Amino acid sequence: MTNDNLSPSRRNLLKGVAGASALPFVGAFMAMQSQQTRAANGATALIDSPYGPIRPTADLTTGLPLLQLPPGFTYKSFGWRGDTMANGLACPGGHDGMGVVVARKVGRSSELVLVRNHEIGATSAGNFINAPGVYDSGNNTAGSSSKFGGGTTNLIFRDGNWVGMTPSLGGTQTNCAGGITPWGTWLSCEEVGSDAVSASGRKHGYVFEVHADPARTTGLPIVGMGRFAHEAAAVDPATGNVYQTEDSSGKSGFYRYVPDVKNGAHGSLALGGVLQMAKVKGMPNVNLATAPLNARYALEWVTIADPDANRGDAVGQAGVPITNAAGPFVQGWQLGALRMNRGEGIWYAQGKMFVMDTSGGAVQRGAIWELDLATQTLTCIYSSPSPLVGNMGDNLTVSPRNAILVCEDASTAATDSFGFGQRLMGITDEGDAYIFAKNNVVLSATQLQGAGKQAGLAGDHRGNEFAGACFDPTGRYLFVNIQTPGITFAIAGPWAKGPL
Repeated sequence: MTNDNLSPSRRNLLKGVAGASALPFVGAFMAMQSQQTRAANGATALIDSPYGPIRPTADLTTGLPLLQLPPGFTYKSFGWRGDTMANGLACPGGHDGMGVVVARKVGRSSELVLVRNHEIGATSAGNFINAPGVYDSGNNTAGSSSKFGGGTTNLIFRDGNWVGMTPSLGGTQTNCAGGITPWGTWLSCEEVGSDAVSASGRKHGYVFEVHADPARTTGLPIVGMGRFAHEAAAVDPATGNVYQTEDSSGKSGFYRYVPDVKNGAHGSLALGGVLQMAKVKGMPNVNLATAPLNARYALEWVTIADPDANRGDAVGQAGVPITNAAGPFVQGWQLGALRMNRGEGIWYAQGKMFVMDTSGGAVQRGAIWELDLATQTLTCIYSSPSPLVGNMGDNLTVSPRNAILVCEDASTAATDSFGFGQRLMGITDEGDAYIFAKNNVVLSATQLQGAGKQAGLAGDHRGNEFAGACFDPTGRYLFVNIQTPGITFAIAGPWAKGPL
């Protein structure tokens, strides 16, 4: 992170209710700003972007207008579904979570290694990710010829150009998001909402560690981190604890894994640890899904005795029954743990974890929670008042300049002054939301063939989600995916014009 005193916590991101009720949670300077910018309407505003209005912008790689971006921004696409990888096979689709795991010098060149998830369930044998680390090569169900198609690919970005793509993990299912580690690896999370078991008897719903060198990825699950519909993970570098979200509607826990080995390294998480689930002190089975803006809770953590338990039912300490929930959730609920509606993205920055509940908040269009790791205090810092302001954020990231960027993934994409399409939403220093980019992927077979891509990717894909947003450590490049048809972008431009 670069030095920037204006942290996400200090900005009290997207604080939508101005006035006395907000004062305990912000400093005097921020309170004054809040009153000046939002006292008139008492709600978060969708404001003009500090980067300027967006417009269709041609890809420097294909010449196609795949994104709408502000003036001065450029991008290069890479790793399309169907492109040839280093092993000669076609790149899979379902591009989702992603992170920059290594920044290094190679001779005189500056090189980045990214790891990208592929959120694929069952697939034909021909589309199986034949990677160095394969967990389950068997058929996904008895009598079926389909296999588990999820996994990861490693991407190389050198001196501002894409130069390589290699499969690293295969035989996994529905790899949604995950997270980077301080020691330069990627945690790839299976988002499996049921007790998925392959024809060979292998269970799914785990976390896997992916190395920057594909050959060093083992394909072995970290069972102690739990078996549930994992969404994302983020490591607290001060303690080594790994915080995890769960995407299971109405029965999503918030977890942390306390590893036995604190000074993390590749493989250390698999050496053992304790899985815990968050609980509000003195209040059993709190439902955060409809918590108001500025809601604040002190947390404690209950221990999950069996992280690998099967699904089941539970009646919590508050007498609220939950049916057909993940095994770890059942145990936590019985001990009074809290729940979110649908836990999605999580990102660490400057002693805080920022967590997205994609369908939480007052109108169930998204809420962001800030966990102060030192005090273990959880505060709702953003609650979308309408689909126009925020439309079910999913993955999120924090830039090196300490501003949040959110990938939207609503079942119906927003239609705003720039038209229809999923969006990347930025945050100003004062706490308002603005549109940084929109999905503009509308492709014909002729266009695709001219660009050397598969004609079968043709169609209007503007309603498909952004995912995997992440910055390089210098803040020069923003990397992001559009899940379908499956494209990765490197975006560069005048970042200093705004908070990102």
